[in-house]
Amino acid sequence: MPLTKDFLKKYKKPEYFFNRELSWLEFNRRVLDEAFNPELPLLDRVKFISIFFSNLDEFYMIRVSGLKEQTRAKVFEPTIDGMTPQEQLKRIALEVEPMLSKIFDYWNNTILKEFRDNNISLCGLGELSRNETRKLNDYFKKEIYPVLTPLAFDPGRPFPYLSNLSLSYAVVIEKKNKEKHFARVKIPAILPRLIRIDELLQTSRSRKNGRIRLIWIDDIIKENLKILFPGVKILAAFRFRITRNTDLEIQEDEADDLLETVEENIKQRKFGSCVRLEVEKDMPEFMVATLTENLEISKSELQIINGPLGMSDVMQLYGLPKPNLKEKKFLPRAPKLFDDDESIFSTIRKKDILLHHPYDSFAPVIDLIKKASQDPHVLAIKQTLYRVGSDSPIVKYLIEAAERKKQVAVLVELKARFDEENNIFWARELEKAGVHVVYGLVGLKTHSKMTLIVRKESQGVKRYVHLGTGNYNQSTAKLYTDHGLLTDDEDLCADVSEIFNFLTGYSEQMNYRKLLVAPLNIRSKMIELIQREIRLAKKGVSGHLIFKTNSLVDPTLITALYEASRHNVKIDLIVRGICCLIPGLKGISENIQVISIVGRFLEHSRIYYFRNGGKEEIYMGSADLMPRNLDRRVETIFPIEDKDLLKEVKETVLDISLKDNTKSRVLLPSGSYKPVNTRKTEESINLQEWLMHYSTVVKKDDEGVSVSNKNP
Repeated sequence: MPLTKDFLKKYKKPEYFFNRELSWLEFNRRVLDEAFNPELPLLDRVKFISIFFSNLDEFYMIRVSGLKEQTRAKVFEPTIDGMTPQEQLKRIALEVEPMLSKIFDYWNNTILKEFRDNNISLCGLGELSRNETRKLNDYFKKEIYPVLTPLAFDPGRPFPYLSNLSLSYAVVIEKKNKEKHFARVKIPAILPRLIRIDELLQTSRSRKNGRIRLIWIDDIIKENLKILFPGVKILAAFRFRITRNTDLEIQEDEADDLLETVEENIKQRKFGSCVRLEVEKDMPEFMVATLTENLEISKSELQIINGPLGMSDVMQLYGLPKPNLKEKKFLPRAPKLFDDDESIFSTIRKKDILLHHPYDSFAPVIDLIKKASQDPHVLAIKQTLYRVGSDSPIVKYLIEAAERKKQVAVLVELKARFDEENNIFWARELEKAGVHVVYGLVGLKTHSKMTLIVRKESQGVKRYVHLGTGNYNQSTAKLYTDHGLLTDDEDLCADVSEIFNFLTGYSEQMNYRKLLVAPLNIRSKMIELIQREIRLAKKGVSGHLIFKTNSLVDPTLITALYEASRHNVKIDLIVRGICCLIPGLKGISENIQVISIVGRFLEHSRIYYFRNGGKEEIYMGSADLMPRNLDRRVETIFPIEDKDLLKEVKETVLDISLKDNTKSRVLLPSGSYKPVNTRKTEESINLQEWLMHYSTVVKKDDEGVSVSNKNP
């Protein structure tokens, strides 16, 4: 029976859904749990502290700013969980405050002590000798002072502009006539936040004993404020930091040139309204009042910080030469997929290849584009680019292909959040080389990860594709877990060709052979596959769904999963981030388990498994189960049809994920997460450690990747 609107109404009630924003905060709490994990080396815990704060910054820039805009617009409509924007903002503040208190207490009383125990010191100026202080002051005059610009605030000079995430000193000075004035000094982001004292001063004492000493650049600047304000008395100087609304609003249908429109919007981003003010704990009330009044924010948008501001900067510490304080370095397996004597394309013709990054190196994907650019038989290359990084070899090979007179078409998604400037740069470089560059469809982001290669062969023109779950970015491929399929399957190649026609031309293709494509049919097809499990369950056939995704938010799919649970379909959800489905509700979701895994790599693969009465099916792709992915993005989900590949994904990714009892956390009906309960007799299983071992030790095939023989 189809899921009609009347049918869905019985589930679309506030008591059946978690709030999206609060669920995200629970995800960041799991990141925080890793920072507190005593089994992790010191610098890896510091890395998770940095990630926690970086995540929180983006949450305020995008999600909190959106709620504040709704509040200003007097929007009182509740979300599906029953909370209004105003209620969500109050709950967010209540959740964030204790997390900040906890992390700064941990930093001040545990992390700094562990640094000292491991010959690392974050020094204050009072801990330095007079000679060292003098040399640091000389360094300030030569290297820091020329970059600084003190900005006064008085009747003749307006309150200075403060850029997003900028860290500054609020300074109160007194002139000789006893007049008091306010000024701002920005701590320049172009300089390292933490200065290696011993490298700077070239002292031999610390090099001999292996001790590393660092100092915050903020402290050096504060010590030398008198140089910036000569002839006046400095009464007070305290750090503060602001967060602005950075969510771009682009009226695409009114844009004559999307590239120029996005570029202009990026410039406007820095003028977004202020949504958060962070200040040092001891900042006097009158200084806080000056800031809040001129930034036009309320006390509810104020965070008083008992520690360093801008803690995402502590990622710099992870680069310290202390390998004993980090997890053992993992080198991805470098599969030798393509022998020098054999064409890369003949290898793909023999077997579908499934890469699993970062356990398998990303090099074969780069190598594919390189070989395609050089192969005289390749006629055309088409590719989607979402986040490619600042130094992309793939883009360089696409440019080389165009210079060799191949037809090269690239869809560059200009609206990839926080990558807009980088993508604009690459779009222009590609255009200069004669590449056909398009920017996608009005109203839709192109999030799909696809490459199509067209080659002239003895039997005629043949196509090859790469379909992925992650971006064409060699840097994130070392940090994110993703899959990529290399195939010459005729139906998949034809589908990809038609999607590119849809993206670059005026095709209104609605039906595809094997690919699921958003916004056309991913939701409806997923519901159809869920309903198939329900029908089989009604006949007494055991049903099982395993969804591995980054976020589960879509109300329609959640209600479909509730209905499957009610008909005794076993449902395992591996959701890294946001999950709005509530497990364990009596009579609704008792057959649903939700786990989240946060580890050294960011879980990013989207994998959807359907038992189908024993005729198992697995789909992978770029789409999370969120309205934005299913309705407002171009996404692709592709089937894994080869039985060997399907078996390997099921047994080595999904099954081991569900057995993880080290990094896995179980979602409770309350919305909080708890560690998996394990008996002392149980073997400890860590999904990512298991896969690292599997990829380097257990995997026996010569190529070192998952392969399927088409002609056994």
